[in-house]
Amino acid sequence: MSQATQSITNPRQANGNRKTTETNIQMEINLDGNGKYHFDTPIPFLEHMLSHISKHGLIDMNLKLKGDIGIDCHHSVEDTAVVFGGLLKEAIGDKKGIFRYGHFTLPMDEVLTTVAVDLGGRFAFVYQGPEKIKEGKFGIYDAELSLEFLQKFAMNASMNLHINIHHGDNRHHLHESIFKSLGKALRGAMTRDPRLEGDIPSTKGTLA
Repeated sequence: MSQATQSITNPRQANGNRKTTETNIQMEINLDGNGKYHFDTPIPFLEHMLSHISKHGLIDMNLKLKGDIGIDCHHSVEDTAVVFGGLLKEAIGDKKGIFRYGHFTLPMDEVLTTVAVDLGGRFAFVYQGPEKIKEGKFGIYDAELSLEFLQKFAMNASMNLHINIHHGDNRHHLHESIFKSLGKALRGAMTRDPRLEGDIPSTKGTLA
């Protein structure tokens, strides 16, 4: 993976790849982008979910994915999360001056979802909401893969990710509300606070 740009005045960017017997992934991100994205994958629903993170997080994203979808989409979705999480961690860099914490509550028709994140360097993943989010398919995408993606993304980004769906019923809305809210929460957490003047947002003076 590339060395993340650390300068306050330059975009925070990273790119990397992952090639195994199951997947071949190349990805680039710019945390200080405009929410532009380009995807070349065989999984339309994954692209749909990632587009929400990009658009609402103002993260420019370029993803090329080939995977063993003849088996199923599991390896492709999981490995994309591994790559994306690692790139996010790299691009954020030393975390000087960022807000660190972010949260957003998003209404989407009958669904209300809150996502909260901490970019402090420790992994935790908690989901509270309807179990039906794991049921069914969206095209070739198994619905259960969304939680798998989110867990692996948080793990490789070394972040806390808490998701609470307060209420809702429509399966598509349940998934989409999470990814939109995640984009908003990440945007808040990654934003630089001018009052911090480049300081680490912790009383310890350091973040892992």
